Amino acid sequence: MRTGERRAVYVRMVRPVFVFLILAVVVSSSSKPTERKSRVHHEEPLSALEHDDQKNFDYDHEAFLGQEEAKTFEQLTPEESQRRLGIIVDKIDTNRDGFVSEEELKAWIKNAQRKHISGSVEHQWKDFDLNGDGRISWEEYKNVTYGSYLDDPPKESEYNYTHMMLRDERRFRVADRNGDLIADKQEFTAFLHPEEHEYMKDVVVQETIEDIDKNGDGFIDLKEYIGDMYISENGEKEPEWVATERQQFSEFRDKNKDGKMDKEETMDWILPSDYDHAEAEARHLLHESDANQDGKLSKKEILDKHEVFVGSQVTDFGEALLRHDEF
Repeated sequence: MRTGERRAVYVRMVRPVFVFLILAVVVSSSSKPTERKSRVHHEEPLSALEHDDQKNFDYDHEAFLGQEEAKTFEQLTPEESQRRLGIIVDKIDTNRDGFVSEEELKAWIKNAQRKHISGSVEHQWKDFDLNGDGRISWEEYKNVTYGSYLDDPPKESEYNYTHMMLRDERRFRVADRNGDLIADKQEFTAFLHPEEHEYMKDVVVQETIEDIDKNGDGFIDLKEYIGDMYISENGEKEPEWVATERQQFSEFRDKNKDGKMDKEETMDWILPSDYDHAEAEARHLLHESDANQDGKLSKKEILDKHEVFVGSQVTDFGEALLRHDEF
């Protein structure tokens, strides 16, 4: 995976923080030591999958369609998949000039991204809105997430539930713009997806530093930076990307060359202002499909490269699936 693509991979905070941390522990405990972990960046991910077109186009499918719709296309016959893709192309071409521009592709991908975020919030909303009043109070969230711990605190546990709860409350308070400790849909979205909201950036940076800063000095030094991504076991040879990351830290992360990253430098790292995932993916899809190199895509060019945009099932199993009304 190239450096720019690695940078686009990051932890999604689409679940409650408590659940996310538990899952992170489980994943890290079963991962190979050479696998790299990553941090929250400035956008909700287009896909959690690895972006490696040498293996498959699964990342592109989820980025273009959204995760749920991509799964549906995987079960369709190639013919049905292409038919539906043709309908989508007509929707993307908003100015009706018969071509899909990079901007139109970018807008489509961003919309798929927003739909994913909205869907994740809707999915969790009913679990936390206990009294059904259309809002979620901190007490409701706390009771659902930490209720069993509060009722019967475990005498021994590898998790510091109290710390996790306080951290959740801090983020909830930041997301709660009117200070009533009751979140409406927009505030709860900011709580679950803080990287998508400007006013939540400081708390995202604070959480990141707390996760990585092992000596408690409020900064991230080189050892902590590398240690968060890679831990050597049994004297194994260090992967090449680790050396690249050391160089990245020295040349780009640590801007003032004091040997550590402060809050501003950490924000530049995890919330880069110069990188737009949707724009990068739109350019990638255009590059892969623009046969005549005119900087825009005809429907034929997209359908000729349909495997880049959508998946399909090689059998006729997909014909048995219920078709969405929009198709």
